[in-house]
Amino acid sequence: MRNVIFFSSLLLPPSQTFIRAQGEKLQNFTPYYVGSRRVPGLELPIDRTLVLNPGNQLGKLAEANFKLTGFAPKFYRQIERLNPVLLHAQFGLSGVLVLPWIRQLKIPLLVHYRGADATITPETSRYVSLNHWIYFQRREALKQETTLFLTVSKFIKQKLVEQGFPEAKIRPHYHGVDTTQFQADLQVPRESIVLFVGRLTEKKGLEDLIRAMAKIQAEGSDAKLIVIGDGVLRENLENQARNTLKNYEFLGVRPQSEVKIWMNRAKVLATPSVTASDGDTEGLPNVVLEAQAMNLPVVATVHAGIPEAVLHEETGFLVPERDSEGLAIYLSKVLQNEALWQRLSDRGREWVCEQFDRDRQTRVLEDIYETVLGQTNS
Repeated sequence: MRNVIFFSSLLLPPSQTFIRAQGEKLQNFTPYYVGSRRVPGLELPIDRTLVLNPGNQLGKLAEANFKLTGFAPKFYRQIERLNPVLLHAQFGLSGVLVLPWIRQLKIPLLVHYRGADATITPETSRYVSLNHWIYFQRREALKQETTLFLTVSKFIKQKLVEQGFPEAKIRPHYHGVDTTQFQADLQVPRESIVLFVGRLTEKKGLEDLIRAMAKIQAEGSDAKLIVIGDGVLRENLENQARNTLKNYEFLGVRPQSEVKIWMNRAKVLATPSVTASDGDTEGLPNVVLEAQAMNLPVVATVHAGIPEAVLHEETGFLVPERDSEGLAIYLSKVLQNEALWQRLSDRGREWVCEQFDRDRQTRVLEDIYETVLGQTNS
């Protein structure tokens, strides 16, 4: 088995299950998870996880030094001993951090763009964090020295092209969903629940969904809004819901097993994503794939890569960004029309199995690895 490095500066927030899932599905390569530091979130295999900063003061200094200069000789020797055949950086902001390693290891670098990293601009984001500042300092070098850029959607590819990334080095690749794990129990009755799953940040658009639910409930519907997730806007959004909704619940962050239970109970998933004021957008939110795999229709916005995954009038419905009235109309249709719900439900599962099955997409990823390595060694 050949070793590959999955590098992400932060290992690994709860929302990034797709990174671990993709790594653990590899058959012909062994993934090692490497990062600047560990954060509360996903469990990773201890024997295949390496972080520079263990959490003490010296670790913080080492992390800052590595980010600014690339200097981390002891850590680099640990990486070198793994004899990796390629480095797969997760997100553009992580890709620029490993450029010094690539120059020394002389192995291919793949950088996976997934959303905000492809849509942020220097004007709004250069000074958000040290990572952002470094990213914009080194972005031109990244364009030149990366072997291949992967994007989670065609939308994200276009965003990179607009920023001067070489189009010949960009390939869309859907990370997919485990369609055996995300499979509905058809014996469980569906309830009049509108489900939202995501971080409570501006680009997720929950404010518009609350407005839509207020309209639906004002018309006499007993539909309940269930919100799973947390974030900086939670207090404001809970206040909005308290003032306008009759039936709702904010559950905070929940494990994937519980999210699946709610996907099996709900009647519709709402994904009202919008372009944030700083330009931040989605890539392709995995939750819309997971929901459809669970026979759960989706009502979402025409935003980023969502139209690549949700087929309007086939697996769900799409409305313009910030169209709370449109959301209310289509949510009501799905909640009230059983024949329509069944048609969307069946087609959604079929569509995801056809185009977004994780096993199939991981085989595609391994084919990409093989192609890159073949070109490098030829």
